[in-house]
Amino acid sequence: MAPSGSRSVKRGCWRVLYWIPVLFIALIVAWSYYAYVFQLCIESIEDTGEKVVYLLVYHVIFLMFVWAYWQTIFTRPANPLKEFHLSHPDKELMGREDRGESQQEILRRIAKELPIYTRTNSGAIRFCDRCQLLKPDRCHHCSVCDKCILKMDHHCPWVNNCVGFSNYKYFMLFLSYSLLYCLFITATDLQYFIKFWTKGLPDTQAKFHILFLFFSASMFSVSLASLFIYHCWLVCKNRSTLEAVRSPVFRHGADKNGFSLGSSKNFRQVFGDEAKYWPIPIFSSLGDGCSFPTCLVNLDPEQPSSPPGFNSTSKSAGEGRQFPSKPLRDSQSRLLTSTPSWSESESATEKDKKGASNPGMTITNEA
Repeated sequence: MAPSGSRSVKRGCWRVLYWIPVLFIALIVAWSYYAYVFQLCIESIEDTGEKVVYLLVYHVIFLMFVWAYWQTIFTRPANPLKEFHLSHPDKELMGREDRGESQQEILRRIAKELPIYTRTNSGAIRFCDRCQLLKPDRCHHCSVCDKCILKMDHHCPWVNNCVGFSNYKYFMLFLSYSLLYCLFITATDLQYFIKFWTKGLPDTQAKFHILFLFFSASMFSVSLASLFIYHCWLVCKNRSTLEAVRSPVFRHGADKNGFSLGSSKNFRQVFGDEAKYWPIPIFSSLGDGCSFPTCLVNLDPEQPSSPPGFNSTSKSAGEGRQFPSKPLRDSQSRLLTSTPSWSESESATEKDKKGASNPGMTITNEA
């Protein structure tokens, strides 16, 4: 067999293996549905009113849980726009240069036209050799997907997908509804779990389903609660899992709070401005995933404050701020175009103006 054919078979086998955790979760959920609906509610609960209420609430939570899980699995991770990819002449020029410094000069020239503010630990432009592109801020290459993912958080084997800009809201809703699902089962199954030990249940197969349903739901609740709380903390701090492990590096150095705009704005960056969409697994995140506002104002003479496509009429109230409102294309981000939300007190504005007059000064604004 040709080497290319062997690699194709190997990749196909790995793709099948990657779906095993998802299949495991699907089987657990299918069994829990059977155990709760048929064995607990229909077979074991005698009170009709209690049975109806349990079934109605259960199915609402179940449908939202499955919907969020489906969206997390099958939403395609967002990739960098074509503006971040090297053009054919630039690729040829990079190929002819052997020295790393010469290649960095080429990358710096290209980066001047893009809203890129983060760097490597050594201060170099973040470049992906595999995808042949300049990495946007918060973008990372996933070795499993073999692609650069916008605002990559992590690759999750339980959804067989990268969690990033396009599906992070779905992932958060998946965690919240799965936790609510397990807690609801644990709470409503508790009294019948106690009856199992006090010999209050009839001697049928239902009692074993009730026993294992309680154990599995309570154990999953503990693990899901810890994961959910951790990601709630990340949302409030406006960090990804990767950024929590390694702080993003700006021109002035590493800053773990570089993208934090305050808890409220951080939350709206993921879930959107309209509260009616927050609990629903539909896309409502703000921005385009290629550029993010920061709480830092770095007066960089080499980096234009207005990247291509920037609309000067949508600047924030403070002239000293250099938030890239509309990078590359019309941004959907109301965080960046809403003047009232960025308005500061007069003293803060004066502080910005003073900072603008001193190019060597770095100003940090806490939203």
